[in-house]
Amino acid sequence: MIKILYFSWVREKLGISEELLKTKANNIKELIDELRSKDEKYKLAFADLDIIRIAADQKLVDIEYPLKNVSEVAFFPPMTGG
Repeated sequence: MIKILYFSWVREKLGISEELLKTKANNIKELIDELRSKDEKYKLAFADLDIIRIAADQKLVDIEYPLKNVSEVAFFPPMTGG
């Protein structure tokens, strides 16, 4: 089981802030593909992966990052300074 966290507008589009998911995905890309196949709202939330940042166990990672031994994945928009 992987805990998936959603922040900011990703959370708003999905209507949830987190979920537990049993997945067979080997990496983040496969996880996103699996999520997209669940429901139309996931397709919309993950339509443009260039504007989503990903963290695995609180470490920024890319879309090819392997999920082996990962317990938490977070999706969020890029952060800006101010």
